[in-house]
Amino acid sequence: MYFTRLLQPERIKGSAFLFGPRMTGKTSLVRGLQKVAYIDLLDPEQELRFRQSPSLFWEETRTFPKNHLVVVDEIQKVPALLDYVQKGIEEQGLRFILTGSSARKLRRGGANLLGGRAHDLKLHPLTVREIGPQFDLLLALQYGTLPKFAELALAKNMEEVRGLLRSYYTTYIKEEIQAEALTRNVGAFQRFLNVAAQANGQVIEFQNVSRECSVPASTVKEYFAILEDTLIGEFLWPWDRSERKKARPKFFFFDTGVVRSIQNRLNDPPTSQELGFLFETWLVRELVRLRDYFKKSHEFCFWREGNYEIDILVMGSRGPVLAMECKSGNESLSRPALESFRAKFPKVPLVIASLKDKARRRLASEIEILPWRDALEMYCRL
Repeated sequence: MYFTRLLQPERIKGSAFLFGPRMTGKTSLVRGLQKVAYIDLLDPEQELRFRQSPSLFWEETRTFPKNHLVVVDEIQKVPALLDYVQKGIEEQGLRFILTGSSARKLRRGGANLLGGRAHDLKLHPLTVREIGPQFDLLLALQYGTLPKFAELALAKNMEEVRGLLRSYYTTYIKEEIQAEALTRNVGAFQRFLNVAAQANGQVIEFQNVSRECSVPASTVKEYFAILEDTLIGEFLWPWDRSERKKARPKFFFFDTGVVRSIQNRLNDPPTSQELGFLFETWLVRELVRLRDYFKKSHEFCFWREGNYEIDILVMGSRGPVLAMECKSGNESLSRPALESFRAKFPKVPLVIASLKDKARRRLASEIEILPWRDALEMYCRL
């Protein structure tokens, strides 16, 4: 099954880094580009050859015609090549697409990040638009939307997709964490990952996570940084100028299928409570994907005051421009929560993005309930 991706690197006039988690389809995307050379650093022979003698890369690229495209897959395997990439851009007029699953090793190793000479692109799991008319939200919530897994789920090959999702978890531990030497204590990191997955979509208490996985709170924060740097998840911070309150963010994994695999819940349908967290996770991540692909400058956070909370605030350059509450059932926003929000943001549109509703509804409180597709379209029109 072929999915048309919203990200189209062939339209980039210059060079670009293309980062994305494993199996988001980076290699498939760049293999289809018109290029003069494709250098695959996942090939052990290629990696070893350029690691032992990075200057070979420059000697080869000097033979390429000017203004042509060179693709280097998994550039973090040999960061030293970036110095020669810069020379290729400046002296040969070449364009480069440089893919990777993490910029962490490049930054930590002081690698040449090309100083503004390359665009920064991100590839995510599939969006609703990319999957098209056959998109099934309940399947997406259970098994995620990584291209291979989405294809299998749509074809009803559930046993295969469950097996591949389980292997994704172990591959991440082995290849991203051990092979890249991101943490010395892999056992502690694995305990942390299990705890973090159970807390997906919930407010993170670093001290509680520290106790549950038996590592210091400072280590917990470093482990969360690893998840962010390897694009496995991202914090959503509260809207508040108080740094004290900002110590309690939420954390969302990048894909609902992957987080359910870590939670060991793939064999069971989601409970009503789990469905709420999965729907919120999916909607937050779908908004991030749309923002990145359509080059919007928004930031996302959530609003919390006392016991009241709104799931998503879309932040523009001058403050919030849209608020969304995610609802997987028939429940609505309480009047005290609404009044508290309106006192703080009287002019910000507030809608409820509904998992179950098929048509728009307007409540007596003037809050509009939107089917989730309409909520996404509302964001796209901002």
